[in-house]
Parts: sequence; C-alpha cells; structure tokens
Amino acid sequence: MLPALDTLMLVFSPEGEKTLHVPARALFLGAVPHPALREWPDITGWQPNKALADAWERGGFVRIGDLGDQRWPVVLVLPGKSREETLAWFAMARDHLAPGGTVVVAMPNTAGARRFEKLLAEAAGEVVSLQKHKCRAFHATESDDFKPSVFDAWRAGLLPQDISETSFVAQAGTFSANRIDPGSAFLAEHLPRTLQGTVADLGAGWGYLSDAILRRCPKVESLDLFEADARAMTCARANLSAHDRPIRYHWHDVTTGLPEKYDTIVMNPPFHTGQVTDVDLGFRFLQVAMASLGRDGELFFVANRQLPYEGVLETSGLEWRITAEDKTYKLLFVKQH
Repeated sequence: MLPALDTLMLVFSPEGEKTLHVPARALFLGAVPHPALREWPDITGWQPNKALADAWERGGFVRIGDLGDQRWPVVLVLPGKSREETLAWFAMARDHLAPGGTVVVAMPNTAGARRFEKLLAEAAGEVVSLQKHKCRAFHATESDDFKPSVFDAWRAGLLPQDISETSFVAQAGTFSANRIDPGSAFLAEHLPRTLQGTVADLGAGWGYLSDAILRRCPKVESLDLFEADARAMTCARANLSAHDRPIRYHWHDVTTGLPEKYDTIVMNPPFHTGQVTDVDLGFRFLQVAMASLGRDGELFFVANRQLPYEGVLETSGLEWRITAEDKTYKLLFVKQH
C-alpha cells in the first residue's frame, strides 16, 4: 500500500487526529484502491495511468474519464511528482468541488508535501494537516478565503503547453513534458530510414519518436502508439495530426502484452515507477517487445548505458547487438527469425 494513501485515509479514520466524516459522495483524483474505500457510500475515481486505472476498476470502484461539470462535496487528491502537475490537480479539485466542499491532499514528505501545503494555504486560506508514514495529509474547506486568481494560474497546467523551440505540445506530469528527451532524440537520430511495414512505438509518450518515424521512414505503412498515460496520448494525437498515414492510438499498459505482432518495434522503455527506479519495468517492456515481433521483425530501443538489458537479451535466443552509443546512451538492435 502507498504510505501517502494510508495517510490520506487517516483523515477519515475514527482514530485520526483531525478526522473528517466519510462523505456521501467523493471524487478521487489520482485514484488508487484502498480497503477502507470499500465502505464509502459513493466514490468515483479519475486516473490517467492505465495500469492504476485498471487496478482501481479491479477493486470494484467506479472510474470516470471525463469529469465534465460535475461537482462533489469532497475531492481527494493523490498528486503526481511534478510541481506543475500537482498545482494543476489542485485547480482541478477546486473546479469539481461543490459549494462548501473540502479538498483533501496527501503526499510524501520527499515530494515536497510541506511546500505544497503552504501553496494550498495561500490559495485556500486555512489548511488542516496531519503527518504519518513520512507523509503529510492536508485539507481545506471552501470559503470566502479561496482565491480564484491563484487557482486560475494553476489551471494552465491542465492544458497541453508548447515545448520551447519545437512544434510539439505536452501536458504537465507527462514524461519529458518540458523538452525532447535526450534518449529519445538519440534513438531518433540513429533509426534507419529503411524501416517499413507495420510499426509500434511502445511507451510512446506525447509522440516524439512516432513523429520521427513518420518523417524519416517513407516505407512505414502504419504506426501504432502504445502509451499508459491518457494525457500523453491526447498530446500525441495533436502532435501527429499532420501525418496522413494510418495511425492507431492505444491507451494501454505495455507490461500486459500487445494484441498483435509487428514488423518493427521502437521504444525508449521506462525504468521508473513514480519516483522509484524500477529496472524490472524496463525488462518487462523488452520481454513484451521481443514477443511481439513478427517473422524477421526488428526491435530498436535506447537505454542508459548502465542499465543491464544485455542479460535479458543473452537468454532470449534472438540476434542482437549494440549499434550506437555515447557517454550516456546505447542503442540496441534485436532481430527475430
């Protein structure tokens, strides 16, 4: 269980120091299941991460993708890791709060919980706080002290923003939202222009690699993007809208496998879960990619030089080699026979 989530639940626990009553209706932004929530009369979750959205639904909870203009008496917030994303979620919580309602936030101390509590207090007035599990939970109830101008400034983070000196847009909280990721740029630079047939981009993000493939490789017949972050996928649609070849967008958890096989797969696999390094996540991406290559299919992927993907490749039985590297990255090529 997430320590921040356990701390959030203490706000509604009879044993909690600063207890709120369990509401008749609640919205949970960044929803993650917790056993205590099963006792709540009516809770709706919003979660842009596909794996976490699936876990929420498997827990028997209702999930919503489009919040529309609905409002709830209590809005729970379990934010992501970026400053802009966290403040944008504060604004989203405010937008969907019923009159006199309460926003409840929980964050790890290492994510700047104290700083964000102060920022919420600047926007909302009085904030009540408790600490447990090296995390902080804090809440504010709507009153005349709420400052619309502050929430308005934070709301900009809910919309795709231009990436400086590019034609791309990305949204706060998505991978590499403020710049082109240098690993992806390294991979794009070294992709052969001879790629052809059906291609998949795994962990496609806001579409940088997909755009490079479509611009550089005229023989590519179709392109499938697989991305776990629904917000990044929305940005990818905008970033690739000028291309006229068949493109399919999949809000999908790659670690569960792919629905079909491809002539070519490209990827810059993730190796973090939240703020924690998780090399096994990258290993799982690699295993899924290799299993999803068609006959004579090819895989191109980039990785930080210190990450030990070679061990997985050695036991795969597939042909592989490092085709390019610099002081930070390596480009690995794998071929299916």
